[in-house]
Amino acid sequence: MAIEIQETFEVHAPVDEVWTFISTPNQVVGCLPGASLTEEVDDRNFKGKVKIKLGAVTAAYKGKIQFKEVDGDNHKLVMEGKGKDPSGGTAKAEVTVQLVVTASGATEMSTDAAIDLTGKVMQVGGGMIKGVSHQLFQQFANTAKERLEAAAPGGDAGAAGAEGAGAATARAVAPTSEENELKVLPLLFKTLMAAIVNFFRRLFGGGKSN
Repeated sequence: MAIEIQETFEVHAPVDEVWTFISTPNQVVGCLPGASLTEEVDDRNFKGKVKIKLGAVTAAYKGKIQFKEVDGDNHKLVMEGKGKDPSGGTAKAEVTVQLVVTASGATEMSTDAAIDLTGKVMQVGGGMIKGVSHQLFQQFANTAKERLEAAAPGGDAGAAGAEGAGAATARAVAPTSEENELKVLPLLFKTLMAAIVNFFRRLFGGGKSN
């Protein structure tokens, strides 16, 4: 089942620093709970895994990530990931990331992803998977923003003045634990509550005015 996801967020950091961050796999993985790199094959091919826990059900995908397009001049990155779970499930994703400089000098990151999943994780349904993916992206965005903005000039790392922003960003990425896992159930609950709130807003939003 294919799921389309589009997300955008803004980072108050120079575009070159954000580009360095997103084009360095171990930095990106450091912002994703449950994900880890296991091998760097070359500068465009990597091996990794992601562990997802859904209540009593756990899926552990192992696979490959390839940078299909790396356009530093235009700050565009296209990557493809493929993985398998020992129980028989599969995951495939193609993600396009585009950076642009805003009028205020910040960096806007737009992400367009096509995800195809099979196996036991699809028991929750495509709508919930999409909602969880949105919540996961928000977690990634918040962590990435914190690290990049702290390393940018004027941030906590920039104020230290001892090292460059890129070095501070790299140092800020904590190692990923093999036991780390993405617990989907809290994200599902958050997604369900958001859906309920939106339903009642639509239900009562058209009520009579006084």
